Parts: sequence; C-alpha cells; structure tokens
Amino acid sequence: MLKVENLRFGYVPSVDIFKDVNFTIHGGEFIAIGGKNGCGKTTITRLLMGLEKPTEGRMYYNGADITTMPPSKRGQFIGYVFQQPDRQMFRSTVAEEVAFGPESLGRSKEDVERIVNDVLHKVGISHLREAYPPTLRRGEKQRVAIASALAMESSILILDEPTSGQDGKETKELLALLRQLHAEGLTILLITHDMEIMAAECTRAIIMGNRTVAFDGTPEALFTKTADELHDLGLTRPPSVELSLAVPGLGYCKSMDELRRKLLAQLEG
Repeated sequence: MLKVENLRFGYVPSVDIFKDVNFTIHGGEFIAIGGKNGCGKTTITRLLMGLEKPTEGRMYYNGADITTMPPSKRGQFIGYVFQQPDRQMFRSTVAEEVAFGPESLGRSKEDVERIVNDVLHKVGISHLREAYPPTLRRGEKQRVAIASALAMESSILILDEPTSGQDGKETKELLALLRQLHAEGLTILLITHDMEIMAAECTRAIIMGNRTVAFDGTPEALFTKTADELHDLGLTRPPSVELSLAVPGLGYCKSMDELRRKLLAQLEG
C-alpha cells in the first residue's frame, strides 16, 4: 500500500503546482492519472519515486515513512517507465541493463542470469538480449524498462504516457502485456491523456485539477459526469461511452468491444 498525505509541491518557491493532495494506492489496482497539461500528473509520480521532494506532506509504503527515502531504495518496490525510456538506460546491452538492479542488490551471478532470462521472456524481448538499447524502437525500450522493474521484483509499476507516439499495433501489444502483469498481481499507475485506455483498462482514475485531486473514483463514475464537468477537468468521454449513453436502455460501455456485444444482445433480444 502506498499512501500520500497532504502533499504540496512547486518548482518555484511560493508558487504551488498542487497542494493538499491525498490518496492511497492499494495492491492490485490499475490506476489512471489524468488531467490537463501542467496539472502535475508527472510531478506526482516523480514525488512517489523520490525524484522530487515535496514542499509539505508525507508518503508511506506499507506503513513506513518513505518521504526522505532516496530513489535508489524506492526502486526496490516502485518501477518507473519514463515517457522517453531511453533516458533511463545506460548499459551496452538489454541483458546488462536489466541485470543492473538485481546486481546492485548483491544477487549472485546465477540468480541474476535466471532473473534476466525470466523477465525478458515474460515481456517478450528474449530475442533482444544482446541488442544495444538506444537502437531499439520506443515500444521495445519500454519493455526493457518494464523488464528492469520486474527484475527488482517491484510491486508497483508507473508508466508516463506509454502509448503516445505508438501505432495501433504497438499500443495493443503493450496494453496486453500490462493486463497480463496486472492479472499476476502487479499494481499499475498509468499517466495518460487517452480516455479510451482510461475507460477500458483502468479500475480507478485519479484526476488532477484546481491544484489538487479533483476526482478519485471509478472510470464509470468519471465518464458519466456531465460534458461540462468533464470539460472543466480537461477530459472528454471516449466514443464507446458517448455512444452507449445515447442508446436507450443499453447502459455504460467501457470499450467498443463491450458496446458491440451489448448492441448485438439488444438486437437479438
């Protein structure tokens, strides 16, 4: 469990990006963090990772205060995939990059080799183990970063806009991997502007607005707000929700697949 209490932060003294931010992340959640540009979505996750220090407030992991814990220690339970994942890679091969975490924990050579083999297989990049990370496609670099987090046995994985700049095939493959990892018990936080992903994949949405948490609840509760309320948050309804709410008696549909199934069932009934 990761708990945030009364977080306040600003890059410029006396100018807050946000304040009074409170939320608790429970194990096994799949959470979207959204909101307008500049609202502090990425900053929140940088605070969780220890890459920034809060002006005020505390953070706790499983009851232990981690507010002053360095990023290197937090990396043992929180994995982070940057929007530009090549910025977090510095070793000559994919296998060496993924091995860095368990090596830094003092694991034996045999254990490191086993861990690397296991996580590369799990994320589907065993064939890239000898590749030079900067030469990989963005989606492949993301998988290297995810593998690095899994190699540390992180219980929480944070991804910053992971589908931006990717084609439909890459996005579909990444989401399939995240669903698999979530089903295996990994807690996932996704910073995203993609309303379709927020609705279809996530169990919870935390929306930043008005310099604090403006909404915290299920995607269904979020996307059944009025259009004006969503506009104020910098959001729009995904097409599946917009269409499903326009059909009498159909009910909320979180994805186009669900919409098609319900429409077919309605027609057949």
